[in-house]
Amino acid sequence: MKKLLITLIILFNLSLFAQKPCEIDANVTDTIGSYKSTKQYMIYERNFAGNSTNIYFSLANTDGVISLDVQFLQKSLDFIKANCLDKNSKIYLQLSNGKVITLLSVGFDNCGTLVKDQNNINNRIMSGSFVFVKDNFEELKNATVTFMRIKYATDTIDYPFKTEMVSEIDKNKYEPENYFINYLKCIE
Repeated sequence: MKKLLITLIILFNLSLFAQKPCEIDANVTDTIGSYKSTKQYMIYERNFAGNSTNIYFSLANTDGVISLDVQFLQKSLDFIKANCLDKNSKIYLQLSNGKVITLLSVGFDNCGTLVKDQNNINNRIMSGSFVFVKDNFEELKNATVTFMRIKYATDTIDYPFKTEMVSEIDKNKYEPENYFINYLKCIE
């Protein structure tokens, strides 16, 4: 009887931690259509010599079309060069199984906004939306992302993904490689 009780407790605890809970930011359905999105999730952080770059993802489902919303936040004491998004911008995701998933920009020109904060630090904030090419997001449900390449309007920059990171900003633990495995199910 004790063995059965211990086994049940272990199985119950494993099932509690087996899946990430869905954190939904918006879930709206009206006469115009439906929109559902996940909360922002940090997938990249770099702090070096007074400069920082943070990239956040959120997934959205607008009337059955799944998109990836990306927010870029850069801080520096120096001027921050603008990496603009345009209709030709793309995100390439390298998966652990060797496949590459391409996401296409939804399409308007955006170079972000440059503002100085109260400490005279430059901040550039930019957002963009990208859609998946038909049915290519199925691979993301089973394989981790190891690398991301973003083709901006005038430049291409590579961002390696970490298995796990603790953010210097909010001290939370993030698992960028598993982002799509954990959260695609939330918006389908």
